[in-house]
Amino acid sequence: MLLSSLVARYDHILLDLDGCVWVGDVPTPGAVEAIIALRAAGKGVAFVTNDSQLLTEEYVQKLWRLGFQASVEEVVTVGGALQFVLAERFAGRAAVVIGSSALCRHVEAAGLRIVNGTTFASRADVVVVAFHRQFDYDELREATQAALRGAFLIGSNRDATFPQPDGLWPGSGAVIAAVETASGRTVQTVGKPEPTLVQTALDRLGPGRALMIGDRVDADLGAAHAAGIDGAIVLTGASDRATAEAATEPSPVAISDRLETLVLG
Repeated sequence: MLLSSLVARYDHILLDLDGCVWVGDVPTPGAVEAIIALRAAGKGVAFVTNDSQLLTEEYVQKLWRLGFQASVEEVVTVGGALQFVLAERFAGRAAVVIGSSALCRHVEAAGLRIVNGTTFASRADVVVVAFHRQFDYDELREATQAALRGAFLIGSNRDATFPQPDGLWPGSGAVIAAVETASGRTVQTVGKPEPTLVQTALDRLGPGRALMIGDRVDADLGAAHAAGIDGAIVLTGASDRATAEAATEPSPVAISDRLETLVLG
């Protein structure tokens, strides 16, 4: 399988997961073949995700289960980025966490003590916020009380939605908005469109010209621009064609119906 003339110009391809490589538990049409072709052509491949619901190893397992080859070094997650920041700045401190069990493991691995559901929750030093499907009022209350007492607020990303087979679901941005509205405070985020995840992937891939492919103009295209690389948009996820075509500063180098047609032409 030959690569498109656009993709052939790059040494490395960075791929968003949700809405680009897969939607829910189903690969986007032709995505498996597209990534096989990238590897056959000798391109460096990295998977960069704002989703904190799984551990890095679990994302690798999901990629293999859906037909993609991948290694731990090729997967860069927002959960890993949060763990790095928390370990550097808050090891040994107490945290209230709104997030998945995987995110809680990242927080604990960073050396923090999770105090959800205890009498210490309102006095936590840090509040960590991300999407998870069991988000409830008690979590919001504890996070709000800690925030109002001065806890540092950090979150995964501001993606308002993420794609699922039955349409868009509320994402981490919606959960973060609830905490910010209740507390009157601002949450610092580390995921796309911040450049951290893309820069981490580029450091692992090494020198060469790189292209970021994703489904969100705000997050994926924004992160590519912030990291100084080109970005392309596929229409299998959050952003539609009108939004992608209206994007300026930066503009995508390409807009395609799906990953397969972008990579293989």
